Amino acid sequence: MIHLTAFAPSVIKRLGQRFVVVSLLFWLTPVATVYSAPGMDMEAAASYEKLTREQVLEILSHSSEAAPANLYSKDLTGLDLSGVNFRGANLTASLMNRANLSKANLSQCNLTVSFAEGANLSHANLQGAMMFSMQLKGADLTEANLTGARFIGDLRGANLQGANLTKMDGAVDTKNQSMGIMRASIVSANLQGADLSGADFLKADFSFSTLAGVNLTGVNLFNADLSGADFSSANLSHANLREAKIIDTDFTGADLTDADFTGAEFRGVKGLDKARTEKAKGLPH
Repeated sequence: MIHLTAFAPSVIKRLGQRFVVVSLLFWLTPVATVYSAPGMDMEAAASYEKLTREQVLEILSHSSEAAPANLYSKDLTGLDLSGVNFRGANLTASLMNRANLSKANLSQCNLTVSFAEGANLSHANLQGAMMFSMQLKGADLTEANLTGARFIGDLRGANLQGANLTKMDGAVDTKNQSMGIMRASIVSANLQGADLSGADFLKADFSFSTLAGVNLTGVNLFNADLSGADFSSANLSHANLREAKIIDTDFTGADLTDADFTGAEFRGVKGLDKARTEKAKGLPH
């Protein structure tokens, strides 16, 4: 079985950048291996060019809106890049594991097939960023701004407290279904106080995540996995939860006004009797 962590650097460098390469990688790589990758091994990491903070800043100093910085396939592991302006930069296939990117400007950046596991992205600006197959396991995105970002990847165990995910596109990638479902994996994450209103999380996995008090007004959770998730006191008014998996999910005190649960799978659900359910569709009797 081919693993993306070992395969991506050499193939990408030979064949070029951007989405044609990404499509090839996913055609060759089962989705399960992408999301289960334990991190970069030594052999794979060695093929990346290691940069210092000073070198990163030097590259960025020569960039412009017309010619964004190219940090493709660079190793930024563990660097202190807090407050740095990367706006529009190409960070495809970059390594940023455990890097300090707090308050960094990553808006409109291309972060396709990049790694930021355990990174500090608190208060970072990721508006409109392309985060396709981005690995963010255990990352800190406290109060980060992901408005309008495109995300398919791994946010397992991430801290998203107070983050802004309004109108974020986290929907399943329908173009790669022959290889299995490519979706947002937001498992066992903390989203307390976050804003997901108007976001699209079609078929996303939020199992065992904490969404207590979260604003999910109008969110699309069609066929999403919400097993074991905590939606207590959350605002799910006008949300689309059709065909969602709702097993051992807690809705105590939640606002489900006008929410649509048609075709959803209910088992062991908690707190529906203590939720607002006016005009909600498809709830169990």
